Amino acid sequence: MRVQAQTPDLSFRHAPADLSDRIARALTSFLRFFADLFFRKRYGHRAVVLETVAAVPGMVGGMLNHLKSLRRMQDDHGWIRTLLDEAENERMHLMTFIAVAKPSPFERFLIILAQGFFFNAFFLLYLFVPRTAHRLVGYFEEEAVASYTAYLAEIDAGRAPNPPAPPLAIAYWGLDPASSLREAIVAIRADEAGHRDVNHAFADTLDAERTRSAAA
Repeated sequence: MRVQAQTPDLSFRHAPADLSDRIARALTSFLRFFADLFFRKRYGHRAVVLETVAAVPGMVGGMLNHLKSLRRMQDDHGWIRTLLDEAENERMHLMTFIAVAKPSPFERFLIILAQGFFFNAFFLLYLFVPRTAHRLVGYFEEEAVASYTAYLAEIDAGRAPNPPAPPLAIAYWGLDPASSLREAIVAIRADEAGHRDVNHAFADTLDAERTRSAAA
């Protein structure tokens, strides 16, 4: 069972501070545009496809930090476990929405393409510019929070179905057995806000390390 931390600030948006941040922000907006165009208000199906991508960065970052720790024979200061936990958490988001949305064969094919492309692209990005990679994930998570907020609004307005929460979601987040999908989405949104804050913090840490190295 996952223990929910205090709900983070759902309205937070990181202001781009340099060219790298602006590129990451622009790429996020570009991808958000196409997601909106393709899925529109089919939030369950949108979540299925996007959560398969969202589970990639934590695994890539955890793996590369693991290898760096081995090479340098230095402690990772908790980064590996944090990133692997993020990947597992995002995978549970996917499992929740698969139980609800029942992806079509075309969406499953789209998932294979999206994951294959994104894994390789993000691997290279993290390998060479991990700071930008974490900033990009931070911006992705900001959009995830916004998407789930919109999903909740559709449920509250009666325009989206609100079936019972899948049993795996109830067990994972420790929800009341009578919980609906809405309660699961609230928990998922809080997770995404937490990942947002962690990745922006990691980007800030790497930025500070770079500044110290340049000044040395």
